[in-house]
Amino acid sequence: MNADAIRSLAESFDGDVLTPADAEYDEARTLFNSMIDRRPAVIARCRSVSDVGACVSWARDTGTELAVRAGGHSVAGMSLCDGGLVIDVRGLDAVDVDPAKRTARAGAGVTWGRFDAATQEHGLATTGGRVSTTGVAGLTLGGGSGWLERSYGLTCDNLVAAELVTASGELVRASADENEELFWALRGGGGNFGVVTALEYQLHEVGPTVFGGLAAYDPADGRAVGAAFRDFHRGGGPDEAGLAFGYIAAPPEDFIPAEWHGKLVAVTAGMWNGPVEEGEQALARLREAAEPIVDLYGEIPYAELQRMIDDPPGKRNWWTAEYLDDFTDDALDAFVSYGAQMPLSFTQLLLLPWGGEVARRTDSPLAKRDAKWVLHPFGVWEGEDRDDEHISWGRACRDLFAPWKSGGVYLNFIGDEGQDRVRAAFGDENYERLAAVKERFDPENLFHGNQNIRPRGQLVA
Repeated sequence: MNADAIRSLAESFDGDVLTPADAEYDEARTLFNSMIDRRPAVIARCRSVSDVGACVSWARDTGTELAVRAGGHSVAGMSLCDGGLVIDVRGLDAVDVDPAKRTARAGAGVTWGRFDAATQEHGLATTGGRVSTTGVAGLTLGGGSGWLERSYGLTCDNLVAAELVTASGELVRASADENEELFWALRGGGGNFGVVTALEYQLHEVGPTVFGGLAAYDPADGRAVGAAFRDFHRGGGPDEAGLAFGYIAAPPEDFIPAEWHGKLVAVTAGMWNGPVEEGEQALARLREAAEPIVDLYGEIPYAELQRMIDDPPGKRNWWTAEYLDDFTDDALDAFVSYGAQMPLSFTQLLLLPWGGEVARRTDSPLAKRDAKWVLHPFGVWEGEDRDDEHISWGRACRDLFAPWKSGGVYLNFIGDEGQDRVRAAFGDENYERLAAVKERFDPENLFHGNQNIRPRGQLVA
């Protein structure tokens, strides 16, 4: 890239402009998924909204490819681009909580760990990611799944306003009262409409301690635990329960008996959003489905629970997901068999019950919100030599669970799986509506390094 062009950006920019010649460049382009190794020409570390506007205008006027980085948790690496400009908004990291109104305003660079710490000072929270290093912006714009979703809906359902810099370089605010169609699109439509700089959320009374944790079981008992988990959620199950069932390789931690380290175990994990004593009683029959190897359920600070399954950094990642309409005995058998074939590394296979407020809160672009279950295999491993093993295992779920799939997909749980999957996430009608919003705010598709929605004018008839 022309040095004069980079200099022109730096002259209109208050933050740091990094190029491959800078010592901090490699750290700045490192993502949680070490499979992603892209080399942008420029990384612009924004300190202000005006910095974001300068970046967008510069990329548009110079015809430069751009990507937007906040938490950097796009498994497909959409936070980076080769040879272009990365707009890094991690410097926009303020969190302001209004306990009287039960709202919080977060800069686009805030992570869920930081957000939860700020809101929990007031005994408040909203549905946030299960991994504390995930950014609030990307998670929200893609929908936002978390332990509190059955109580309060997805993260996007709790968004009350957002501010973003559009392709024109203009700062725009969207809420239920202004730019209403854009606001609808932002609640699940991803980063297609501009660079979000701030988000405002509705908060709820949660914690500061809850009943939650994790229990691990001999995989020989996996079917019994899975059946109990399914039966616990028959008819939808209690909204207060935010749980997961699945398989992991037992980590080499002191709380796991040494003989199980590195071996396959069945697990349940999650929380009860209510009084601790009530949660202990409500989850008792699930926890007693089999004799556990270890049972770590108990009273726990909500903010600590939110860090319980944090991804180890610097590993290779490949994810996919499917919605399931039912979890019959045959589906359970398939799940147990699939779990038994899981490569032993940091990989996880999870089954998440939807329902509750997820199904009731439908004013967003996301399709299939009435799905009963989310199947989420995600490979996490070390060593390029194990790529094929993990990716082929992940892909196998598509055919294996075909009899129970409902169609659609939760985009935050998958990588780059093509336009058909993007359209399926919204359904044809919502996709066309999103394309109309895209046409208004980004007619040239400047923001295309994402799960892309094409402007209406670019759609093939």
